[in-house]
Amino acid sequence: MHPFSCRFIVLTGGPGAGKTAVMGAAHQVFGPSVGILPEAASIVYSGGFPRYHSPSGVRAAQRAIYRVQDELERLTIDEAIFPVALCDRGVVDGAAYWTDGMDAFFEALEESRERMFARYHTVIHLRSPSAALGYNRDNPMRTETAEEALALDRRIERVWDGHPNRFIVPATETFPEKLEQVTQLIRAALPLAAPLP
Repeated sequence: MHPFSCRFIVLTGGPGAGKTAVMGAAHQVFGPSVGILPEAASIVYSGGFPRYHSPSGVRAAQRAIYRVQDELERLTIDEAIFPVALCDRGVVDGAAYWTDGMDAFFEALEESRERMFARYHTVIHLRSPSAALGYNRDNPMRTETAEEALALDRRIERVWDGHPNRFIVPATETFPEKLEQVTQLIRAALPLAAPLP
């Protein structure tokens, strides 16, 4: 049995994959039947948290992001407004950024990968596009080059390896193609009792 009363669906993937745009579109498509949780990293960094690239800076930022994501999910459960919530990344994503490796991330947070996986009913990984497929740095929170984004995308894929309900959506030439695939996956993950748009 899923340990949470709200069914969480994660949108993950590397920078520039279209997660934020998909979240906005999902709000239009699914309306009030699906809650939309903002990206914890954007909350942390836009709030002024220092963005140092040193090992200690990266670890501090990832701990802060984890805490914000954890509280967003707890609040969603406690308020019991939505039967389903769409998350812009999940707590496991932090392991892809952790300077000492994936196992050290879980140890530092006194968590296990299995418990973190159990939070999420479905994980939808959107692939980062290459430069040829339109990767850009228009988002001020995005600091990675196209090559760095693809490398990070692969690391994120690895940290979610083994989740029992993970889907990978490839980069596409047009956003509507990707949106259609993701919308179908979200619709398939909704509980039977949830109203379908």
